[in-house]
Formats: sequence, structure tokens, C-alpha cells
Amino acid sequence: MTGILSGMRVVEGSAFVAVPLAGMTLAQMGADVIRFDRIEGGLDSGRWPLAPSGNSLFWAGLNKGKRSLAVDMKTPEGREIITRTITAPGPDAGLFLTNLRVRGWMDHETLSQHRPDLVMVSLLGDRHGRPQVDYTVNPALGIPDITGPEDHDAPVANALPAWDLMAGHLCVSSLLAAERHRLRTGEGQDVELALKDVAAATLGHLGMIGDAVLNTEERGKAGNSLYGAYGQDFLCADGRRVMVIGLTGRQWGGLLKITGTKEAIEALGRRTGRNLRDEGVRWEMRHEISALLAPWFAQRTVDSFRADFDAAGLTWSEFRSVKEAVAQDPDLSPDNPMFTLLNQPGLGRFPVPGHAAQFSATERAAPKAAPVLGANTEEILSEVTGCDDTEIARLFDQGIVQGPFKMAHGSAA
Repeated sequence: MTGILSGMRVVEGSAFVAVPLAGMTLAQMGADVIRFDRIEGGLDSGRWPLAPSGNSLFWAGLNKGKRSLAVDMKTPEGREIITRTITAPGPDAGLFLTNLRVRGWMDHETLSQHRPDLVMVSLLGDRHGRPQVDYTVNPALGIPDITGPEDHDAPVANALPAWDLMAGHLCVSSLLAAERHRLRTGEGQDVELALKDVAAATLGHLGMIGDAVLNTEERGKAGNSLYGAYGQDFLCADGRRVMVIGLTGRQWGGLLKITGTKEAIEALGRRTGRNLRDEGVRWEMRHEISALLAPWFAQRTVDSFRADFDAAGLTWSEFRSVKEAVAQDPDLSPDNPMFTLLNQPGLGRFPVPGHAAQFSATERAAPKAAPVLGANTEEILSEVTGCDDTEIARLFDQGIVQGPFKMAHGSAA
């Protein structure tokens, strides 16, 4: 495998979003990522969305380019296989990513007895070790209370697992930082981070904690408005909806010029005594501004102003469903070099993304399909774990490990 991390080996024991995303990201940068799972499949091997075949598109999406080891973790021999795989020798090995909280045989203290320079990155739910997911962290920290229409009383959850995605990439950067430390010092280490802490830190970075402590007025819902500046959605004559942004001076001036509303906006500023060149003032007066802009959009179709908006360099977008976006946006197709049309066994043929970054030192690698469960068990046992042919045969015969296998419900894990 080629890539900026070619030669690095990472073992992953995981479920759900963050840690599988971390392992997949490392694999797409060239690392050899070995994922181990239960023989019957991991906790998320059948998670939605599913392909028409019943196979999990979710699982395949987050496990691209990895190698798969299927092993019975309930048996002492299965646990020994995992231990040997994680702590296998090699200067670029001994790297372990997990969110499986297992004490006694798969914690850093125990594993480092087999390899003292082991680098282990563990993602917890919260800092107390309690389980959490995006849909519990979000309400705990108040985000659903500021999400949704202004006149909507109930909290609104978000379909995008933002904290999982951020935590996954923090797992990547934490692993690479710890590995850099090991290269300099020879020392391994145990790195822990928590999903809730990732979210809490982000609130602090964005000024939201300071806002809650220092200001008396509580931030509320704002619909599709861009908080603290001007950005708003508008319904057009063809029934389509667009989002336009007037955050910077250039964006704001361009929007007024193209829509011909500059004089009306200036009159609004004179009438109210407010300086609408200030982005904060534009936020406070968003309803009055939108009332002046809305008729312009209501009288026009999106196609009638698309070229003018693009030529003027305005910051705007049309609202689409995911299905519409995939059909219409070339950035979600092989026109974008990040994507490749990939025929994934048991799923079908569709655009699949590689790594989002382009490194000048290496060619962009095409994405590789996720393996079926146990696809690489035999080669991993031989090449990484150090088993000879006799031991491998016995492990298969006794059901301790499993080769390529399809789940009973039809989902290839």
C-alpha cells in the first residue's frame, strides 16, 4: 500500500463511528490497519443505511482499506491471538486504537507487559468511563436547545454525528503525536480521550461557554440564520430554496449589489440609526434585512440568477436532498479526483471517497473496498501474529478464528 504513512501498522478494535473513522483515515494515508471483530461480526456490522442486498453501507464506508481478523474473543486463545497481534514486533507497529473498554487483558497496563513501547489510544464516552454517543452528548451540552426554528419549543437533534467525527480525527492526531514521541524517546504511552470532552472543549473554543457564563441573555434558536452575522435561506419562484451568506464585507456588498437592494438596506440603516456594515448589527436586524431581500428571490428561479451569483463570487448554495446532491453535484462524483467509482462486493457500484487531503510527496491513492469479515484472518495470523501453519490450522479447526464469512442476515461484515 502506498501513502504518506506507508509502513505503519495499526491494530483497531472498535465499533460505531469515531474509532472506525480514525482507523479508516489512517488506512487511506497508507497505514496497514488491522481490524479485529467477533466471529459473528461487530456491534455495527449491520448498521443502517443498508444496500438493497441488506449489507451495511455504514460499515463498508468506515472500514475501507483495512484488513479483517475474525476471532472468538470469549476464549483464552482468542484473546491471546489479539494480544499477539497488537503487540507484534516491528518499529512501525505496536499502535492500537480502540473504544472497547476491556479491563484485565486488553488495557494498556496488561498489553504493555508484552510490548513496553506500545502506543494505545482509547476513546471513552465521558471522562468517568460511562457510555456516551453523539445523541446523548448533544442534549447534555445544550446544542439541541439552540437548533431548529425560532418558534419551535422542543429541542432538535442533529442527524450529523459531529462529535463522533471530531473525536475520530482527534484519535488520529493523538496517535500520530504519541508515535512521534516514541520515535524521539522510545517510550510508549496510554492516550485517553472522551467523546463528551471533545464536545465540551469545542463549546469552549467557540466561545459558547464564556457566553453562557458572562452574559445574562440565553442564546436561543435561530432557524437557518447564520448566528452572529448575516446568512439566511430564501424560497425562490421555482419552489427551490437557497442559502446566502453576508458574513464578510465582500460577501455582504456583493449580495446587495446583485440583488439591487443596496439603497433599501442603506435606508434601513438610516431609519434605525444602525450601522449595517457591522456583522453583529446585521445579525440583530436579520428579520428586517430578510424582509427586504425575500421579494427579490420570490420573483426569480434559481437558474435565472445562478450564473450571476457565481460570476460575482457570492457565497451561496442551493438546498438539496442527499439523493439530489449525489445526482447533481460533480464534487460528489469521479469528476472530483477524491472519488472513484468502486464496485463493492455485496453492495453495488457507486462513488467512494479516498482521503480528502492531497499530499505533494505521494500520489493520491484510490479508495479500497472494506473487507468482508475475516477476509485476512489467515494472512494476519501468519505475517503479523507469528503463527505457524500447524497452529493456524488448529485455530480454524477449533473455531477460534474464522475466514471470510457472511452474516446470517445477509450483511457482509
